[in-house]
Amino acid sequence: MSLRYHAPLRDIRFVLNELLDLPHVLGGADGSGFDPEVMDQILDAAGTFAEEVVAPLNGSGDREGCRMPSAGVVRTPAGFRKAYDQFVAAGWPALACQPAHGGQGMPTVLNNALFEILCGANMGWAAYPGMSHAAYTCLAANGSAEQMATYLPHIASGAWAGTMCLTEPHSGTDLGLLRTRAVPRLDGSYELTGTKIFISGGEQDLTANIVHLVLARLPDAPPGVKGISLFIVPKFIVEADGGLGVRNGVQCGAIEHKMGIHGNATCTMNFDGAQGWLLGEANKGLASMFVMMNHARIIVGVNAIGLMDAAYQKALAYAKDRTQGRAPSAQRRDAPADPIIEHADVRRMLLTQKAYVEGTRAYALWASHLIDLQHRGDTPAVRQEAAEMLAVATPIVKAFSSDLAVECTSMAMQVFGGHGYICDNGVEQHLRDARIIPLYEGSNGVQAMDLLGRKVLADGTAKFAHYLQAITDFADAKADVEGMHVFCAPLREAATLALRTARHLSLRAETNPDEAGAAAAPFLRLVGHVSLAWMWARMADIGLSHGAGAEPIHASKVATARFYFERLLPEAQSLATAIAAGPGAVMAPELAWF
Repeated sequence: MSLRYHAPLRDIRFVLNELLDLPHVLGGADGSGFDPEVMDQILDAAGTFAEEVVAPLNGSGDREGCRMPSAGVVRTPAGFRKAYDQFVAAGWPALACQPAHGGQGMPTVLNNALFEILCGANMGWAAYPGMSHAAYTCLAANGSAEQMATYLPHIASGAWAGTMCLTEPHSGTDLGLLRTRAVPRLDGSYELTGTKIFISGGEQDLTANIVHLVLARLPDAPPGVKGISLFIVPKFIVEADGGLGVRNGVQCGAIEHKMGIHGNATCTMNFDGAQGWLLGEANKGLASMFVMMNHARIIVGVNAIGLMDAAYQKALAYAKDRTQGRAPSAQRRDAPADPIIEHADVRRMLLTQKAYVEGTRAYALWASHLIDLQHRGDTPAVRQEAAEMLAVATPIVKAFSSDLAVECTSMAMQVFGGHGYICDNGVEQHLRDARIIPLYEGSNGVQAMDLLGRKVLADGTAKFAHYLQAITDFADAKADVEGMHVFCAPLREAATLALRTARHLSLRAETNPDEAGAAAAPFLRLVGHVSLAWMWARMADIGLSHGAGAEPIHASKVATARFYFERLLPEAQSLATAIAAGPGAVMAPELAWF
């Protein structure tokens, strides 16, 4: 029995080539000259690098963790630096960066497939380049020409890293309460003072410089979120010739002691008169930072998929090898016990993991492709359509995928029984690592409020209805295809249920301020189920189109889709029932009763 991580290249190729049809969509129609053969080579190389270089460091990195041998100095686990140097030497950080900055210009969807593989292999390690690419995205969207020339080529090459510095000890999601100050200097820069916590990769020994993107307040800033500005604060000041100068006034004060991702340095960062430069417009830093946050929300959702796939792979291998008890329908009777995969309850757990892993992978890569269409679409209408669909999809990718990652890694442990709870098989690490993702980049409750409040109720459900229309259009178009009725009819019903629920919420929220808050989390999960059902119906359609001579993957897609529709999608009905009950039972109990 092998519990090694294997990059899911065949399934990723199924999504990219057959579900999204990227070779046709990106094969030069926009003049980009995108080469599908290059994409295949990139995926092969990514799989090899993840399996042979990064994955072997996952367990050891977790056990060793990061350490501070002296004040402000952070050492990553053994082997991390060497693996990062190989990552840089192979050009991986530049994959989806712009050619103007030394990047390769590959689509975001391919880059996100890479990061799913890396995270499945080793989330603690993958978080370093993942956060740097998010910082690159923010700088590329908001930086001046001079700022981009100064920082982006170095981040694109991997020589420098980037961070996102938002959270402070007294305020988490409520950024309007932040206290970090930025005082103007005579030379046009600013002096930043304050403390940020939970900063991923805030200090490390992988790169020569770290570019911190920091939210802070100017002296005359208005209160609340309207008075937040964004600043570039490098670890080392960059000289006029591009070289590194003196150490800036920013230092890691401590490494957080965490439940998981021990290989990633999650730091308390102290800014003590650090020199920084305004990024974007004054008092509009939150809008600038949201470019990075929305990018990160998709990425951490992708990370969640990598983790639950890694746990599923281990559970599947174990279930095929472990013998215990007699399964009523087992075919073998020449051994004293049957492999536990023959038992119905174990098959239920494995199929649940498989359905969620492959369903969220399809959905997250579809959403990643929307990012590409938003920027590379042939027409303004295509770009606008992609942006509107992406606005709905982003909180679903982040929150639904990460909730499912916690559920599925726990389920993988259950397949192992007691052997999953001990450290030897690595499943408990996946669960510990996965637990941070529902908290990352705005907790999942915040994501649910974003979906329901900003994306659904804000315009009276108009854009949400358009999102669901794409789903019902598919169901209608495929309803008469042989074998598809069992998917299309319930898919249409689920989409109709989601829209009806949204419209009822829209009406009730006008008179009850607690309506949206009480409904947000179950509503996001309901929409998540509808969205994954859409992906599974589309994948089943592809599988059925191959007929009796289908590859195993095509027959598997049809069978897993059937499991999803029969055993998992029905949860949408119970969620709608809970939402319809309203906020009364949530808000009625007195505080003293808790």
